[in-house]
Amino acid sequence: MIRRLFGAALAGCAAFCWQACSPGAHAGTSAHTGTSAHTGASAYTGTSAHTGASANAGTSANRDPLTAFVDDSLLTRPELVAGQVGICIYDPAKAVYIFNHQADKYFIPASNTKLFSLYAGLKYLGDSLIGMRYLVTDTALLVLPSGDPTFLHPAYPYQPVVDLMRKTGKKIWLADDNWQDQAMGRGWAWDDYNDDYAAERSAFPIYMNMIRWVQDRPKGSSNDPFGSSPSIYSVPDVDWPVHFSPDTGKNFFVHRSLNENVFEVTEGKGDHKEQYTPFITDGLASAATLLKDTAGNPAGVRHFGTRLPAGWSVLRSRPVDSLFRPMMYNSDNFFAEQTLLMVGNEALGSMNDARTIDYLLKGDLDSLPQKPNWVDGCGLSRNDLFTPQDFVWLLNRLQREFGIARMERLLPTGGTGTLSAYYHPDSTFIYAKTGSLSGVAALSGYLITKSGRMLLFSVLINNYTGSGMAVRRQIEKMIHIIRDTY
Repeated sequence: MIRRLFGAALAGCAAFCWQACSPGAHAGTSAHTGTSAHTGASAYTGTSAHTGASANAGTSANRDPLTAFVDDSLLTRPELVAGQVGICIYDPAKAVYIFNHQADKYFIPASNTKLFSLYAGLKYLGDSLIGMRYLVTDTALLVLPSGDPTFLHPAYPYQPVVDLMRKTGKKIWLADDNWQDQAMGRGWAWDDYNDDYAAERSAFPIYMNMIRWVQDRPKGSSNDPFGSSPSIYSVPDVDWPVHFSPDTGKNFFVHRSLNENVFEVTEGKGDHKEQYTPFITDGLASAATLLKDTAGNPAGVRHFGTRLPAGWSVLRSRPVDSLFRPMMYNSDNFFAEQTLLMVGNEALGSMNDARTIDYLLKGDLDSLPQKPNWVDGCGLSRNDLFTPQDFVWLLNRLQREFGIARMERLLPTGGTGTLSAYYHPDSTFIYAKTGSLSGVAALSGYLITKSGRMLLFSVLINNYTGSGMAVRRQIEKMIHIIRDTY
């Protein structure tokens, strides 16, 4: 079976040392030699700029199927004529680029940024997450937060941190000394604050830093004009102000005020509706407020400064892959943001994205082909700028350091996760991370061709117009051609 050849491809790749296999070390050794036949054209003028177009002078007889598709179909699509397209395909076994089209140009990568956060997490967080560091005194439980986003997350029934808090039966003090960042990422759109994909970041996340609002009514009574009023409640229960709109809308909706934890609920139709709404974290203040009822003990916030105690005990919460898998499968922004913060906490002793990213780019990632402008953990920011070659380099690094089997477990394949509507014929032959923003479509990952070769690829598209699904279907067609051709 071709599937078994995945391991064989890696075995061949392992024969090369890291520098020999590094895409960055072979920027000039593409399987296509020379530059595009469109000599004299600017970096992007609507004509092909990929390396190796060779004799691409308007005829298709001497072009491979991939070049023909990119030139004649992909780049001529109405959605993409005025946009920018970057493509990089790399063969790690031969240590050569197979195809480059604007692969050294910068693009907004959207959620492909999570691949860099994944690498940082795999590198620095060990095999299990630190739920908290703590000290038990005669009168209190002192907690030095670790940034673990799984605390009281509904997807994780086992909660060792809150179990210990309840067991001690003492007042809880949350230390804020290691938090040195802002609640929102750099370059995030301010008006996303009410949306569940933009929960605030914090040193001690609780309940995903969101409130789950629920509307329930007796089944079948939503269309009865004389039916009973719905039951509307929150999880967890909150003491913050809640107002009810006099209007009844088609959809159940909860709106939080921009600058304070005040919520307005609009009743909607339907028997059961839910909405997750981010709350303002206010440092650790909101966590302390919610923790009081959950842990059964009073909680507060302290800044120790130079009096920060030493000798903290460590309590681990769960295996790291139980966080990384949903982070990549579901493209969970909150998990990615907290991962980068946790990395900073472990590597530098504080949570600050800018310092953590600088540390990574000057250390583990200092050999990237092009230095990115990397500003957040999840890719919500349009200030993030990476090249397709950067992603291919990282994919190579990931599979070499952590193994392709682990990458298969963490990345979605065709028909699963964020690829659930795509690549069904290629299931178990493609493992990739998607990226989507308005005008942005991205896909980077691993592909096993029908001949058994393992290829690394990155496709970044910016400023397209029209249907995002149409663009992603074009990427899907191109992946099929790559798999058939090589």
